[in-house]
Amino acid sequence: MREELLKQSILLFQQKGFSETSIQDIVDTINVTKGSFYYHYKSKESLLMDIQEQYIDDLLNREEAILEKNETCRERLIQIVQLIIHDIKTQGPNGRIYFREMRNLSPENAKIIRGKREKFRLNIEQLLVEGIEAGEFRKELHPKMIVFAILGVTNWSYSWFNPNGQISVEELAVMFTDFILHGVLQEI
Repeated sequence: MREELLKQSILLFQQKGFSETSIQDIVDTINVTKGSFYYHYKSKESLLMDIQEQYIDDLLNREEAILEKNETCRERLIQIVQLIIHDIKTQGPNGRIYFREMRNLSPENAKIIRGKREKFRLNIEQLLVEGIEAGEFRKELHPKMIVFAILGVTNWSYSWFNPNGQISVEELAVMFTDFILHGVLQEI
């Protein structure tokens, strides 16, 4: 029941938005009572928090698995970019809710999610620092700004990229990775 509430809520939040979706809308989609909802969640916001935490916790776990690999910094950075882009296809609605609806969390809950987002960002920043120190990345790079650029490029894709369109998730991940690693200038 809890999983079905989550699944239907994500679809409704994606279609109508969090604010426009009522608890009644959610329970109507799976033909249960509000009591069933309140058995699993104390409020609509606690449901949103569950969606947010499941998304970021899963992303952090997969990022950390990549970071623990005995591979070059470049290879691990590529895999993280691919991880984020691949989620557009596999976690599409969850990702949209994650990015779009955080503003509907209470300040306390938003702080928790921001802390986890920060951890994800700092993991990439540390990878860039390691890559610079190892001579894999240019030493004049500013890791904090570069990671913001990487996340800006990849995270914003949720709003416009169609994984069933002309370009596949894998192709977009390769394009973004190439762009991140090589920019747009022709080698001289």
